[in-house]
Amino acid sequence: MSEEKSAAELLAEKLRLKSENAGQILSDEEIRKADDFCEGYKSFLNSCKTERECALFFKFFAEQNGFREFDKSSKYSAGDKVYRLNRDKALIVAVMGKKRIGEGVRIAAAHIDSPRIDLKPNPVYEDSELALFKTHYYGGIKKYQWTAIPLSLHGVIILGDGTKVNVTIGEKDDEPKFVISDLLPHLAKEQMKKPLEEAIAGEDLNVLIGSRPFKSDKGSELVKLNILNILYEKYGMKESDFLSAELELVPAFHSCDIGFDRSMIGSYGHDDRVCAYPSFMATIDCGVPEYTCVTILTDKEETGSEGNTGLKSSYLRYFIEDLAALEGLSGRDVLSRSMCLSADVNAGFDPTYPSVLDRMNAAYLNKGIVVTKFTGSRGKSGTSDASAEYVGFIRRVFDKAEIVWQMGELGKVDAGGGGTVAMYIANLDVDVIDVGVPVLSMHAPFEVVSKLDVYMAFKAFKAFFLAD
Repeated sequence: MSEEKSAAELLAEKLRLKSENAGQILSDEEIRKADDFCEGYKSFLNSCKTERECALFFKFFAEQNGFREFDKSSKYSAGDKVYRLNRDKALIVAVMGKKRIGEGVRIAAAHIDSPRIDLKPNPVYEDSELALFKTHYYGGIKKYQWTAIPLSLHGVIILGDGTKVNVTIGEKDDEPKFVISDLLPHLAKEQMKKPLEEAIAGEDLNVLIGSRPFKSDKGSELVKLNILNILYEKYGMKESDFLSAELELVPAFHSCDIGFDRSMIGSYGHDDRVCAYPSFMATIDCGVPEYTCVTILTDKEETGSEGNTGLKSSYLRYFIEDLAALEGLSGRDVLSRSMCLSADVNAGFDPTYPSVLDRMNAAYLNKGIVVTKFTGSRGKSGTSDASAEYVGFIRRVFDKAEIVWQMGELGKVDAGGGGTVAMYIANLDVDVIDVGVPVLSMHAPFEVVSKLDVYMAFKAFKAFFLAD
């Protein structure tokens, strides 16, 4: 016979903040749905490792589901689905709502670029009869993590005559891979005395691409010549064509389940594709919403959102202005009444490295999507800091939809920090808050997330789109 709860226990149930593991409170059916949803996500990760590949994947998927390119001279009705592609690197998808656009739109903003290794404009060289690429890393990485792992090459080459050549080498089992070599421990005494940040220099992230010389009795740099000949035969490119190429090296391994219970996913690129995919799928699945729903999948976040495909540019504002013009309004009439979820990841609590996180205000795997009121660093530098009123609105939306969610900060106050696109959307006079999935080993070549958190992200974005 169970004992009757004390007054203190009853009061604690009423007043104390609850922190629940989704694996304990979700039904078996809901957990099965989460696992099924993540199979599609894993497939997406395996086929989309660059911002271009993501943008074109989402464009194709949108078209397959009835989305058509936005035409600002057309008339649209509730339920109509449109997209706008920006230079093959960023995408906006929208579903027209029942309410007038002048009442504001619901925006989800995620980024589809991830830390990686880019080629320099003049990358090919030979040294000691080995051919290598010179590189320049992209985004915030721990450089030592990118050595001694298999890499694949992705991107585009614009030949001298203007022909565009798409490149993907190293993803299939029968294709060659590439690697950044590291020093053997037997001879690394001096290297291992250095701080991790200095052990591998940026200029030492050189990629091995070949070792066999072009068969000739004369000439120098014959290994380099052989590689250039292979590239010419395969792609029709000359060395000068590297000047007009965007080529990126990313980890060659595929996503996989992690743990005996298969509860987690390990992969390259969770930051921020683990938010991009659920927010996009929520847009696909939102039916005919009350408010027009807009999902933006943007580029360049990892380097500060600069450039014409990053959110510091005006392409989102221009799209909203075109929507507003459908009703004879200005863009600011719509933006000032709009709401946004800045869909970006947060650091998951790692018990191996607890000292950099505040346990009471950290995000945990399997406790659902994490709401981050502010990002930035130290004295809240570089953040928009959502208002209490807007946090209250998001709370009510998620609780009503039975979303498993949590609040979290990005580390202890003086431990560091980071930023998202939230501040750039806030600058447009839009209410915005960060909402995303907790990640372990963020920015590493192989990151880890919880399947239940990924599914809760999908449900949370959908709830946001459909809320009154």
